[in-house]
Amino acid sequence: MISDRVRDAALSLPGAPAYLYDLPALDGHAASVRRALGDIELYYAVKANPDAELLRVLADHVDGFEVSSAGEHAHVRALFPDRRVALGGPGKTDAELRLPHHRIHVESPNELRRLLDTGLEADVLLRLNPDLPVEGAALTMGGPFGMDDQGVAECLPLFTERVRLRGLHTHLASGLDAPQLLTLAGALLDNGYEEVNLGGGMAVSYASPESRFDWVGYGRELAALGRGRTLRIEPGRALTVYCGYYVTRVVDVKRVRGEAYTILLGGTHHLRTPATKGHDQPFTILPTGKGQGVADEPITFVGQLCTPKDLFSRKIVTSAYIGDTVVFEMAGAYAWNISHHDFLMHPKPAFHYLRA
Repeated sequence: MISDRVRDAALSLPGAPAYLYDLPALDGHAASVRRALGDIELYYAVKANPDAELLRVLADHVDGFEVSSAGEHAHVRALFPDRRVALGGPGKTDAELRLPHHRIHVESPNELRRLLDTGLEADVLLRLNPDLPVEGAALTMGGPFGMDDQGVAECLPLFTERVRLRGLHTHLASGLDAPQLLTLAGALLDNGYEEVNLGGGMAVSYASPESRFDWVGYGRELAALGRGRTLRIEPGRALTVYCGYYVTRVVDVKRVRGEAYTILLGGTHHLRTPATKGHDQPFTILPTGKGQGVADEPITFVGQLCTPKDLFSRKIVTSAYIGDTVVFEMAGAYAWNISHHDFLMHPKPAFHYLRA
């Protein structure tokens, strides 16, 4: 359910579709995560949502930002010239290897050799792709990401006084709860490295938005596992997803072979998340409509795109009328920034911010 302040803001927007970000809510959530982590370093994975207003809020709570391209690097440096940046991502170009950073996450022996060829100084974390079982993950990061033990061993003799090995980086999966991540951390910390970046992957439930990752338990247990070491994590979705809303309007209600559909302004070219992950995006309907509709029956919510994959939610028992306002929740991460914006060339959504 949305808060009263989000409801009032959604009803006052000058048009739809639009994104609405609740900045005080983000500030409170990020502050609580920071408190729970204690001395564990917190970086934000900018790929989850690079919106400048969100980054300005997060900057008060994080130790740095993790970027995965020259574009993200330039964006963050323009906003925060003096903040720590960790440079990750597979397939770095020679130009990206020359970017200034606090840490660079090297993905392969050949990438390390190209980094050495720049002649620049660098502090390196080797990205490890260990052979560990990951049960129940929403997404696993195996395959081409990082290196196995043989790749790491090939890297070790290459380091110099200018290009220094600082430790390991790993990001194995997304959608894991605290006990699962702690089990993986225990296995990954069974090494002699004094600095370990454990990545992100904290679980977010679109089916049960009220269920939140156990940051307090995770911070406490992780601190015990890594006592005496520098530990770092870099969540993305779990920090910003709850502050974002996609606000749109019902433009048509129809039946096809007995099934009810609402057609919404916009679509998954604005909010790709439900199509990508195959879930039903949680929503609240605000009864602003006066047109035809359906009441108390299963309804599928779709957008304006010419594809059957333009789905927000499937067969949800509710009521909807032409002109109603629909507020999709949990749209603060991997939403607008991963969507195929120019498909059909519809107008892009506006962006609005709730402030204190």
